[in-house]
Amino acid sequence: MLGLAVTAACGGGGSSGAAPEVVVPAPTIEAADLVLLDGRIHLVDDAMTTTSALAVRDGRVLFSGGSTEAREFIADSTQVIELNGLTVLPGLHDVHLHPLEAGSSVAGTCVLNPGIDVLSEAFQSLLKTCAPRQRGAIPWVLGFGHSISQLTDLPSDVRPRDILDGAIPGQPVALLEETSHSVWVNSEALRVAGIEENTPDPVGGLIVRDQSGEPTGLLLDNAGDIVYELAFLPPTDVLQQLHYEGLLWALERIARNGITSIANARVYTRRGYLDVWRRAEREGTLTARTVLGLWAYPTLEPSESDADQIARLLSLYDNDADAMLRVSQVKFYSDGIYRNATAATLVPYLPAGRLPFFVAEDHRGLNYFDEARLARYVSELELAGFDAHIHAIGDRGVRESLNAIEQAISANSGLSDRRHRLTHIEEVDPDDVPRFADLGVVADFQLAGDFVLPVPGEGVDRLIPVREVYDTGARISLSSDWDVSALSPFVGIQNALQRAEQSLPSVEAALRAYTIDAAYVLRSEDRTGSLEIGKLADLVIVDQDIFTVPADQISETRVLMTVLGGETVYQAAGFNP
Repeated sequence: MLGLAVTAACGGGGSSGAAPEVVVPAPTIEAADLVLLDGRIHLVDDAMTTTSALAVRDGRVLFSGGSTEAREFIADSTQVIELNGLTVLPGLHDVHLHPLEAGSSVAGTCVLNPGIDVLSEAFQSLLKTCAPRQRGAIPWVLGFGHSISQLTDLPSDVRPRDILDGAIPGQPVALLEETSHSVWVNSEALRVAGIEENTPDPVGGLIVRDQSGEPTGLLLDNAGDIVYELAFLPPTDVLQQLHYEGLLWALERIARNGITSIANARVYTRRGYLDVWRRAEREGTLTARTVLGLWAYPTLEPSESDADQIARLLSLYDNDADAMLRVSQVKFYSDGIYRNATAATLVPYLPAGRLPFFVAEDHRGLNYFDEARLARYVSELELAGFDAHIHAIGDRGVRESLNAIEQAISANSGLSDRRHRLTHIEEVDPDDVPRFADLGVVADFQLAGDFVLPVPGEGVDRLIPVREVYDTGARISLSSDWDVSALSPFVGIQNALQRAEQSLPSVEAALRAYTIDAAYVLRSEDRTGSLEIGKLADLVIVDQDIFTVPADQISETRVLMTVLGGETVYQAAGFNP
């Protein structure tokens, strides 16, 4: 009950002899905007407290505790949700995903199947439908979704570009492979990009060639990035509108998965992506607190130097803690991926072993940014407040990235708060495992894809060594890399508990990696990541308690409602609390 008063008697005075009334004000209890009752509410505080009720006012947690006490905060204007035993979690954080790229229809008009025979008539028929459906008023035909093995397993006398030439001969075609680390192009795309027999490989990329030295139409890593980006230039109004519509589509799916804070892992400024995000901020359509990771281009513009790129990145820094959109991270690639033989390794690849195609003797992958260059960027950008988000997959890529951060720490010894992280981390030399904790580097793992589950094979117990790193006391986060992997955090939590020797020890550890520890990555742990009093009321209501259901059922968890700052941003059909 609100506004109680107490009447007390006091002796003395008065002609009638009656004691004068003294009104003692009751303690002020603020009416809440939202009250949740009779649920299982996991606060994810240090004690991992579970309560039955929560009260919210002005977008922040006002009270947590028992339902009887919570009713004191209910007024006529209060929205009351009777949970009837449902579970509430802090809003989930995904600190590595690609929503604009996932949602934009510009690159999605030619959707490919990684299982189809690319030499079949059915595939040729599919390709012929792509050009007329291309959106964005661009001369290119774009698509995605094939597997690199479809091209590396072709007969030796068939070049990948020949397959595309047969179906779309007159327009440049660029098809992004399912991992985004290679691009399949036709002869016209090679011509437009100026790639021919004597064209050198770009930094961080490989032009796959036939025995005569001619480009085959398969471009690995940055070689493909450079060509793919040509299709998006210049960023016209038509393109920007389609990107914006795609971003709104992606934000809706983020909300329906219970995610309230995100980090976009790669913002291509040359394509105008930053402007699209700014529009969403300006128009109030953001439904997740967002940190942008600006892409550090490994290949500079013709008249640009590293100093110029660093200065440009510094000019874009924007880190208002209360803003829905912050520009406070920079995304670097140290290396590529194992599937392409481009992950940077300490020992050479074996042509007959891990490789889908032949590489030169003593091949150890590649670097987008080598150690020295990466150290320079991190050292200069961290002084302005930027945190580095470094893609490092191979054991050499991991070591060199840690070395670069260590050099920045040495160069800027007076800087006490840095939040750099490595992401993916598929293989780590045992000597480097403790360095994450020693250097204060966050280890960000993606476990939401089926490919991360154990399979028979030598050394597979150390693939993505999340438990080894966790056991050193290093801070870890879990994220999706959507749309490469599933978006649902509950898939990631389940997989984190089912990885044999590399499983996290508990649901608590996995949940913290998607909440409070991920909030640390975003420099928002004082505002989000747990449902402690005074923090932002970002929360998610789900249909089962992930702490009590069998581990192999956690991925089936269904989000019923997502709340951002006390306001509902997603409500499942049929859920009417």
